[in-house]
Amino acid sequence: MKIPKSHPRYTSLMLREKLVKGWREGIVVPEGLIAHGRGEAFDYVLGETTSAPALVAERAAAAFLLRARRPVISVNGNVAALAARQVVRFAKTVSAGIEVNLFHRTDTRMRRIVRTLRAAGATHVLGLHPNARIPRLESRRALSSREGIFGADVVVVPLEDGDRTEALVRMGKTVISVDLNPLSRTSQRATIPVVDELTRALPNMERFARDLRSDPDEIGRLMKSYRKSENMKALFAFLDWRLRGLREGPKVVRGTPRRPRRIRSPGD
Repeated sequence: MKIPKSHPRYTSLMLREKLVKGWREGIVVPEGLIAHGRGEAFDYVLGETTSAPALVAERAAAAFLLRARRPVISVNGNVAALAARQVVRFAKTVSAGIEVNLFHRTDTRMRRIVRTLRAAGATHVLGLHPNARIPRLESRRALSSREGIFGADVVVVPLEDGDRTEALVRMGKTVISVDLNPLSRTSQRATIPVVDELTRALPNMERFARDLRSDPDEIGRLMKSYRKSENMKALFAFLDWRLRGLREGPKVVRGTPRRPRRIRSPGD
């Protein structure tokens, strides 16, 4: 479908087209299309933009990844369809491994996603031959690689199932989620929840990582100062301001409403 760039929701519609293409190619499952729509609804509330609290979380996430011994980025079908090249660039920036991990897992679908990532520039993708299981997880998402997710100390889990996030945290890993729903179990259980849209979050974290690479003192400061509870409080304050503005009408949304008392986020 040809979507004019003048369309007010051009970016969102293009992301939908990518997912539909991924479904036709056997990368995305129908359940993934439903999940995307649910996240998109939250993005409307966020104003389809990256909030200040999300930027704080993204910068902290970059710091944790740069200091990690064995960082790994987990990829599912939606992530591969929406942001394969961004994943590969980000992985190279933070020297992270890439592992495909699926809830709706078939060998054919696994191979297709691996091929997509290799076509995007990845040289080594894990997941086809799992040799470990994540403890206390009964779904096929428990299948993992000792070289990858199972042995990682920091794991990025974009568009994740909450049960695996919880299981990885129980294993003692630092888990960085990317999820538009701040109420999801993924966001609630992750060590560093990034409440932002995937194709905005990945370039932001890559940029922060490039800026921080040569500043070990700042990396250490960010790791010590980040507080999940304070960051999520700031995010909910932002959402409250957005919803109050929408409730009070277009004049407030388009103008400059008085913001609520700002909750300071570490790293500001």
